[in-house]
Amino acid sequence: MSKSYTEGVSYPTTPDWDTERPFLTGQIYLDIKVTGQRMGSKSSSIDTFKNGDVNRAIGIFTPSVQELLVIDDLLFAMTGIEGMYISMKRGRAKDSGIVFQVDASMDLALQELAKRILPLCENYMVIHSFVESRSHFKHGLVNHAFAATLRTILQDYHAMVAQLEHQFRLGRLSLQGLWFFCQPMMGAIQALTTVVQKASAQNLSGSAILNLLQNQAAAMAGDNAARSLLEKLSQYASAAYLGILERWVYEGVIDDPYGEFFIAEDKTLQKESLTEDCNAKYWQQRYSLKPGIPSFLLNSAETILTTGKYLNVLRECGHSVQVPFSENAKLTNSGSDHRYLECINIAYNFASAELLNLITHKYDLMARLRSMKHYFLLDQGDFLVHFMDIARDELAKKPAAISVEKLQSLLDLALRTSIAATDPFHEDLTCCVERTSLLVQLDAMKKMGNGMSDLNTEAESLEGDKSNSDISNQSDSISITGLETFSLDYKVQWPLSLILSKKVLTKYQLIFRLLFHCKHVQRELCGTWQAHQGTRGVKSLGTTISGSYVLCQNMLHFMQSLVHYLTFEVLEPNWHVMCDKLQNTESIDEVMQQHDFFLSKCQKECLLLWPEILQKVEKLKSICLQYAAAIHWLIPSVSILDSDASKINSSESVVRKEILNKTTNRVRSRHRPLANPVWRSSDEETFKTTLEKFEEEFTEQMKGLIIALSSRSQSEPYLAHLAQGLQGLGNNL
Repeated sequence: MSKSYTEGVSYPTTPDWDTERPFLTGQIYLDIKVTGQRMGSKSSSIDTFKNGDVNRAIGIFTPSVQELLVIDDLLFAMTGIEGMYISMKRGRAKDSGIVFQVDASMDLALQELAKRILPLCENYMVIHSFVESRSHFKHGLVNHAFAATLRTILQDYHAMVAQLEHQFRLGRLSLQGLWFFCQPMMGAIQALTTVVQKASAQNLSGSAILNLLQNQAAAMAGDNAARSLLEKLSQYASAAYLGILERWVYEGVIDDPYGEFFIAEDKTLQKESLTEDCNAKYWQQRYSLKPGIPSFLLNSAETILTTGKYLNVLRECGHSVQVPFSENAKLTNSGSDHRYLECINIAYNFASAELLNLITHKYDLMARLRSMKHYFLLDQGDFLVHFMDIARDELAKKPAAISVEKLQSLLDLALRTSIAATDPFHEDLTCCVERTSLLVQLDAMKKMGNGMSDLNTEAESLEGDKSNSDISNQSDSISITGLETFSLDYKVQWPLSLILSKKVLTKYQLIFRLLFHCKHVQRELCGTWQAHQGTRGVKSLGTTISGSYVLCQNMLHFMQSLVHYLTFEVLEPNWHVMCDKLQNTESIDEVMQQHDFFLSKCQKECLLLWPEILQKVEKLKSICLQYAAAIHWLIPSVSILDSDASKINSSESVVRKEILNKTTNRVRSRHRPLANPVWRSSDEETFKTTLEKFEEEFTEQMKGLIIALSSRSQSEPYLAHLAQGLQGLGNNL
């Protein structure tokens, strides 16, 4: 800290008598001197000696008598009191201290010796004034401790002056002897004065005082006595600061009444924000480092911050814990003894182990992560198949028309009737319907610099922005329904919300939305393939239906390759790597780091961070859906071709008719049936033209995707896996 007090911190009021009774500080003598000068009084001025006041001029006495008078005045001056022949006044500069002057009529030899001792008197006044001013509450605990230590040193100084006075009263002290006895104290007092003047000039407090003492001690390498004194002074001054540090690293409590500690607490940030705000900064900013870290703690600052944060989480969980405390755990800063660093590391290891044990065992972190994998990464897809079957009609609606409550009840039904019912956390799974498509949401995140504070609002603005034609056209290529906007959510309680925060859940949701829509497109193409199986042998369709078979197979191959890549080449390997690393973590920060790295890598390898490639994938999926819809409209017309159906081999007719009827019924339940559908000869030409259009567009987009993947595979090798999986398909197009 560079200020003597911190804004916003309330301090106790200093009693009035502390300032109204100047005799307590000795400042009264200087005040009288200054007042006398202002009133023109010369009774106590050095000018008196020059105006011929022979009654006060020391020069009228013999040198031996002058020596006695000078010694007596010097003993007074050494305690900050003006003498008869040694006066004091404030320097000309505004911020200068007290200056002592001797009678000009004094013997020159005596003057020379007296002037050698006067700097000691002036330095004493500087230190004494600092001690009195820095004892006020507003200057903080470090200044209080610093001033108290200086006061102790001044007591030793006063004892020395008293002993010198005793020797003087016994007639055993000469001026030369006084100079001899003062010399050992001169260097120490000068070193203290230098520190005090710098502290006063810069108005330092807190860690700045400690840093100043450390630097000054290092600068006094050639003076062992002064260096030892400053190191001892630093040790005592840092005691109050280390007391604050002790409570933080041993209890997780900031006991900092004057705002001196280098860790700040933002009480406006609450842990509930982790599950509500994607940009929640609770873990990063609830407790944070402030400028002005003591130099001897600089390398351990992050460890100290993390230790207290861990203890705070334990306390927030209602887990009463305190770092084992012993006599050796007392934090002290004594020169080259850095035992306090060992104590800090012990406290960090204890707090880290306790919190990691609490989250991994009591709150079963790995089971939670596996549960998230089952649902968001489609590790167990049976519940999803059941859900897509029973929620098909609701998901086919526009997002605004979907009842989230109904979807939630259907999701609960699918969970209870699938293997997911064995998951103890399946009740924490909920569903939601986003307001925009996946591409729009990703583009909104990109424009906001990956910030997620208000993604939906930003995404909606992009949806309505006509300048974003690429995204708007891609989103509007098919009608947006619940199948494109459906997503899952998860209820997370403290302290798991540290790891499974809203931001982390958003990453899971992005991956889920991609997988869910891929599964939907794959199901539609599988239905189309089944429909094709029911039309085998219907010769009235000619060779057109054969081309449709091939296109359907290519589309299905594309979707199967994409889903296989996403699940078995991206999600599964990265998941196992993360699990192996989590087994060796030693702190919650490492757990969060490994988990975030897993999600970020999955996002990148799942093409979510490659907008150009993802747009091509979404375009191909859109073509597949349009093709499937067109085929589903055709099937009811084909089903009434009795004349051609009768030509089917009798051994196969029953099976194929059964497939055809089941497919027709399923399609009719999903799509509006044609009114009196009849297959005419003109329809075959129209169907052929439409099929060629689908094939041409699919071929063009597929080749563009393969080229894009291949061109980027040199810098991103994982893209080569998907490109190789689609390469054979590209050759068949």
